[in-house]
Amino acid sequence: MTTTRYRVAFPALGTTAVLLVTDEAALPEAERLLRAELAAVDEAYSRFRPDSEIMRLPRGRAAPVSPMLAAALAAALRAAAATDGLVDPTVGQAMVDLGYDRDFAALSHDVDVAAVTPRPAPGWWRIRTEPGRVLVPHGVVLDLGSTGKAFAADRAAARIAELGCGVLVSLGGDLATAGPAPEGGWLVGIGDDHRTGGDALVTIRSGALATSSVTQRAWRRGGRAVHHIVDPRTGDVPEPVWRTVSVAARTCVDANAAATAAIVRGHGADAWLRDAGLPARLVAHDGRVVAVANWSNHA
Repeated sequence: MTTTRYRVAFPALGTTAVLLVTDEAALPEAERLLRAELAAVDEAYSRFRPDSEIMRLPRGRAAPVSPMLAAALAAALRAAAATDGLVDPTVGQAMVDLGYDRDFAALSHDVDVAAVTPRPAPGWWRIRTEPGRVLVPHGVVLDLGSTGKAFAADRAAARIAELGCGVLVSLGGDLATAGPAPEGGWLVGIGDDHRTGGDALVTIRSGALATSSVTQRAWRRGGRAVHHIVDPRTGDVPEPVWRTVSVAARTCVDANAAATAAIVRGHGADAWLRDAGLPARLVAHDGRVVAVANWSNHA
């Protein structure tokens, strides 16, 4: 089995998309499939496009949704249930109140205005779904930031693997694999910033890996430091316990939901991940590293 990985990278969804395949001949079609998938994702549930499907949904009445948006919402609601609401797609207004109201590249990193008093998210359980339809209550702003890129990575990897090659798709640190891995597995760097190659290396042979961090998408709002991870229980950034959390799981949605929930949970997140049997690496704000649930088997 070859150890060669054929690679392409390009900007997408406000981050960097990285594609690796084990068959050079498959790379052009794999890239086409990935770009098409990401374009469809952007049209379906970008919070920063007024013409996206999710932003055009009516409030207070059931409305038809595309298969793409229906599946993405279902994944977000499953993640909310699995994390006891620590990952919640109804945090959209809280994100806006913190100043994250546009693509991060266009965001002013020092918003010199009075901070809005945080309010708890309305609650994921208020979203009503049925086949092909969804009801979003009045006043609810949806944000799939905690699951959307991971969902796209899972879908794209599975679709590309149908070409008959092994594939790894990474969207800003949300990483999914499918098909046969190269000999020795996929070697991946993890850390606070996915763009720097990371400060630890892990080997992935199947499944997915996701890293959530409070150090990258961060800015100042009303004279204080804030970031893109919100505690739905308060509508504010969580208590600073963990700086970065990486989790391995069967799917990227599961991995990213667990990593984000761990940062929101704060104290006790390591025990929570251990009890869930999810291999994870947690980095505290003081630099202390905690590994749980056989994480060393991935190193």
